[in-house]
Amino acid sequence: MCQANFRDGDVRKVLQKWLDCQIGQADKSRSYSSHHSSRGVGVACGDLEARRGKIRMRIRIVSGKYGGRFIAAPNTSATHPMSERARAAIFNSLSSEVIGAKVLDAFAGSGAVGLEALSRGADSVVFLEKNRVAANVIRENVELLGVGSQAHVVSTTVVNWLDSSSDGEFDIIFADPPYHQPQFSTVEKLFGLLKVGGSVILSHSGRGGMPHKTGIVVVDNRSYGNAHITLYRRVE
Repeated sequence: MCQANFRDGDVRKVLQKWLDCQIGQADKSRSYSSHHSSRGVGVACGDLEARRGKIRMRIRIVSGKYGGRFIAAPNTSATHPMSERARAAIFNSLSSEVIGAKVLDAFAGSGAVGLEALSRGADSVVFLEKNRVAANVIRENVELLGVGSQAHVVSTTVVNWLDSSSDGEFDIIFADPPYHQPQFSTVEKLFGLLKVGGSVILSHSGRGGMPHKTGIVVVDNRSYGNAHITLYRRVE
């Protein structure tokens, strides 16, 4: 296992060191090892952490232009990254609907869902994440993939953004609120930003009542472990 050290507060360098490790490990024809002396914290390729922000490289883009690339996820209880299996199933269901779409990734966490959308051909994504550490990780992931012109990261609550947004309507909205605080009344407000024929994908615990709005219908329900995914579509 290759080892790298780094100083606090530079997530971009952390990501690059991790990528260097991955490249070295992929070359099976030689033994790769990198060790830099500094006052930092030692990290291993598969389990990369920073003392400030606690970054871990654990999420893979499933398919599309950036398929197979790894992005960072914040190691914080404030976010719960959607599983690779669930993301793959969701995007397979959406199919060509993603291509050229204007997307909103609400309660974005690591930004994995929105970045998957960009990888699969979405035109643009707005990421909403109130946790500053997580929002900064999304920005670094955006820079890492080189999609800055297509991504807008906003560090605020969904409610505050709704009160001031001028982004108009969206083709696809992903909503993954905390399971202990589902905020379904806020999700119902997001329904109002959906274009006719557009889709809302809601990740939830499966407990309690579900959000609803006239003109918005449920077209699919699936479960992946503790995650329940409901697909809504606006029909009028």
